[in-house]
Amino acid sequence: MQPQLKLTNTSARRGWWVAALLTAVGGGQAAAADLPPPHKAPPQPVLESMLGAEREEDYVNAVEAILARYEAISGRRLAPGAKGKVGLKVYSDSGPGLATPIPLTRAVIGALERRGFKPDNIFLVGLNALRMRLTGYLPTLSSGESSFANHPIFVLESGKFYDPTWFYDSPLPTRFDPVLNERAALVAANGKTQTTLEEDRKSFLATPLFLDADFWINLPVYTDHPTLGINGALVNATLWNASNTLRFFRSPANAPAAVAEMAAIPELRATWACTLVSLERYQFIGGPYFNSLYTRSEPRLWLSADPVALDALMVERLNQARRETGFQPIGEDELRMLEYAEQLGVGRWRAGQVKWVKVD
Repeated sequence: MQPQLKLTNTSARRGWWVAALLTAVGGGQAAAADLPPPHKAPPQPVLESMLGAEREEDYVNAVEAILARYEAISGRRLAPGAKGKVGLKVYSDSGPGLATPIPLTRAVIGALERRGFKPDNIFLVGLNALRMRLTGYLPTLSSGESSFANHPIFVLESGKFYDPTWFYDSPLPTRFDPVLNERAALVAANGKTQTTLEEDRKSFLATPLFLDADFWINLPVYTDHPTLGINGALVNATLWNASNTLRFFRSPANAPAAVAEMAAIPELRATWACTLVSLERYQFIGGPYFNSLYTRSEPRLWLSADPVALDALMVERLNQARRETGFQPIGEDELRMLEYAEQLGVGRWRAGQVKWVKVD
């Protein structure tokens, strides 16, 4: 039987049970039949802007154009609101060579500043301090210089940016790897050297993105993934965005449901404006660890409010590269994460149904 999973905010006694998904994977209770089926997400366009040869300047122009078109289509102005803050979820977890491009992040920051955000109210969120340092997001130890000195950078593994009342609850054991997961266990136990079974069940959510910001923008990078099929928009917003998640990365039976459920959290979705990805470099096999032999590059930016559609489109790209180099494509049975996310109303995963908007 598939374990039940829930999101909990204990201060408000919020239990977010995803009965429809549990029924789909064989673990739902009888009460699930009493709940209405989730509504499908409305179709969202995918915007595409081309990049030229001048890397820095081209990102500035392309990002401004694609954000402006998104605002016009969606009616959502990417400007300061009641909180006056905005978050950027960057990806650095494949290490040097395969991280959110620095010029892309700078261009997004510049566009947000032109829309009225103060520099110190634009914050970056990443998971691991060492990988963020190696990829240029944190100051180097030798020089102390940073590309983002004027912007707060929240490193989630520090344990400082989780709220104990906001966590994702799952009975999946924590310690698949006691060395790699030691930091996650300490966060769950509030610094104690031993954790209880209850603490091991918890994955704490990065609350600045949905409690402190008017909105946030997801800036993933794409690789394949041995457990989830695809590592990109959905995973950067969920498993790379919470504590104690290595247990899911090592569990093909539980990881797809965990990603889908976390991506459908109403509070996270309400502030998640869009996903913006550069195809400057993506990896089609061997991920999520960087291997330059299996990467491709295209001068394109994609933006959408539908992370499921973006992931589905990139599966096509990865599979095309795999076929051309003699590797087996990622099969549909490896992409249950996308199917579950669609069932929960996060987006739509049939790439052939995507409406494209070309941005000059």
